[in-house]
Amino acid sequence: MLTSAPVELYLGAAGYCTHPEVLTLKGGSIRPVRFPAGFACIIHPVHGAMLLDTGYSSRFFDETARLPNALYRYITPVVYQEEDSAVHFLKRIGLCAADIRYVILSHFHGDHIAGARDFPEAQFIYLPKSYDAVRSLGPIAAVKAGFLAGLLPDDFIWRSLPLTGQPKRWPDMTRGAGVDTTGGTGTEAASPPVFPWDEVYDIFGDGSLLGVDVSGHAAGMMGILLRTEQHEYFLCADAVWSSRAFREQRRPHALAGIIMSDRQEYRRNFDKLIQLHQQFPSLRIVPSHCQEVLSEWGAGGTVL
Repeated sequence: MLTSAPVELYLGAAGYCTHPEVLTLKGGSIRPVRFPAGFACIIHPVHGAMLLDTGYSSRFFDETARLPNALYRYITPVVYQEEDSAVHFLKRIGLCAADIRYVILSHFHGDHIAGARDFPEAQFIYLPKSYDAVRSLGPIAAVKAGFLAGLLPDDFIWRSLPLTGQPKRWPDMTRGAGVDTTGGTGTEAASPPVFPWDEVYDIFGDGSLLGVDVSGHAAGMMGILLRTEQHEYFLCADAVWSSRAFREQRRPHALAGIIMSDRQEYRRNFDKLIQLHQQFPSLRIVPSHCQEVLSEWGAGGTVL
């Protein structure tokens, strides 16, 4: 096992956008396909219920009603109904907005933060460089970076818990922590699998949720490594847009680089994701926008 303690995990999506598949998968179809705005509800045995991202909300349409923000909606057509929201999803699994103690933000693109105001009692966890990369942008630059400042609550800074501490080296996380890096066999292997990232952020200090910097698509973008009683998961945010990308080793079209914060960093983390899949084939990798994953592993009902 790669983490120390199991949690409960529910995968959902709040609306979707459409893009030609070829932009996200080299050699893909030119026809538009759905990309669900995925989020996850995580129930920790000590720290309670939390979300990873929020998907879209009706507030997205308010924020993109006028130029220059309207460019976001025109370039990325969005389909959303109020019953698609993360709040409605939570009701279906027996929770309400007030139950959410933390919202972990993988990064600050509009399709990941649009529901942030729906959780007025939650604190926000993220990598500082993710917010630093967008917080001072002018209107045009912010739209190009996929950031709509009005989606964040007015007291966002006061409710923030940025991960300001130094990340831990992966060998230090596994040494003496009861973490099995041999793929879950429980036996010592001659050449145990190697976790591709050298450093992780121990979000709650107990080894249960490990943050991994997967920058490239966005600066400071963070994936989350966790496990349930049945399976291990890596919620990889937008490190890829679909499972086919890492399974078939197919990068996005070069034009997708226009919206990336760092193309070289994206390629490095793309390659690490392929390595992760090869080294730990039983680990379930969850891209935020993969309809295949949502259909197969989504729990508590899905919105698409």
